Amino acid sequence: MSAARPKVAVVAEFYPSRRDPVLGVWAHRQALAASQAGADVHVIVLHRIVPPRSALARGPAAVAHELAARVREPHTQTRDGLPITYVPYVSPPRQSSYTAWALWVAPLLALAFRRLHRGFAFELVHAHNAVPAGDAVRRALAIARLHKPLVVSVHGGDVLYTVRRGAAGASAVARGLAAAHLVLANSEGIAELARAHGAGETRVVHLGTDLPRAQRPAPPDGAPTLVTVGHLVARKRHADVLRALAVLSHRHPALRYLIVGDGPERGALQALAARLGVTERVELAGQLDPARAIERARRCTLFVMPSTEEAFGVAYVEAMAAGVPAIGCRGEPGPEEIAAAGGGLVLVPPGDIERLTQRIDELLSDPHELSDVAQQARATVAGHFTWEQCGRQTLAAYERALRA
Repeated sequence: MSAARPKVAVVAEFYPSRRDPVLGVWAHRQALAASQAGADVHVIVLHRIVPPRSALARGPAAVAHELAARVREPHTQTRDGLPITYVPYVSPPRQSSYTAWALWVAPLLALAFRRLHRGFAFELVHAHNAVPAGDAVRRALAIARLHKPLVVSVHGGDVLYTVRRGAAGASAVARGLAAAHLVLANSEGIAELARAHGAGETRVVHLGTDLPRAQRPAPPDGAPTLVTVGHLVARKRHADVLRALAVLSHRHPALRYLIVGDGPERGALQALAARLGVTERVELAGQLDPARAIERARRCTLFVMPSTEEAFGVAYVEAMAAGVPAIGCRGEPGPEEIAAAGGGLVLVPPGDIERLTQRIDELLSDPHELSDVAQQARATVAGHFTWEQCGRQTLAAYERALRA
């Protein structure tokens, strides 16, 4: 039987660090929510110290800087009261070997499990993503001869990307999912994909956000502002919003666009804004710490992210919680599920810039509709997508896995 407060080791590849406080912040918030709901949690981060490919492209100085930052990351930390152990490891390049990274980290993870278990007799392991974390946990528990139930969370990458890496990818995901006593998915669409790729018992546990005490204040300068918060990659489709902004410039001459985040598409987006003649209307704010990113998004008029392959989309509900209506893409697992829960998220066909432009225009041109949708957005989040609810559901999943 489990103790009154189940002891849980959370294992994650993506997790905030001193080097990058934004990376995997959703995994930290779920761990914190589970702790606040009644679990004792210790986090283990699979900390790969090899610089990413993007650093290699920037030259030797960038590689040296990135390597130094990763090596200097403290191996033990505390974040919001949660104890965290970073397990450094090396592995070959992601493009050629990601599906086998579990083999590289499993022996080191087994050692970390043994050390942790001496002072924190964890009863259950919760791995974020089947690959590499779930597969690595499966191997590490066997090496350490620890018989603990495993819960695996699927956030989309496993079933949207890794299974497409040929037979090796599909096999690695299947191993990680099959080893789990219970699989948690961040939307029903992802749950269906997880079951199709080897998951047994599966539950949907939505990620969430904090609900502010009141709806957003009006923008300080009165200018309507679109906002997107997300990594600057092509699938987020920031370029579609830039094109919509250019079309709307005549009808809404004060309209602005705030982009929060960084990534490989930054240069291309700057060039596109220049070609469209909207550079002065666009602010590329770069990566901000999570609290600052949320605060800035919640002071805008519309959250617009017509992204594809969107497993859930915490950024939508973070904005909606403050009464900022959101626009997402139809046919995507996360946006479809958020929209089905209530009002506040408007869906447009993927890649349909004309329809995207039309919906932005309709909301900006009708203050009454904008106000109604804003109230619906906040109510939808309050009813379905808070961290408190996520914590309760996660704790219930732990208790279910321990009973099984």
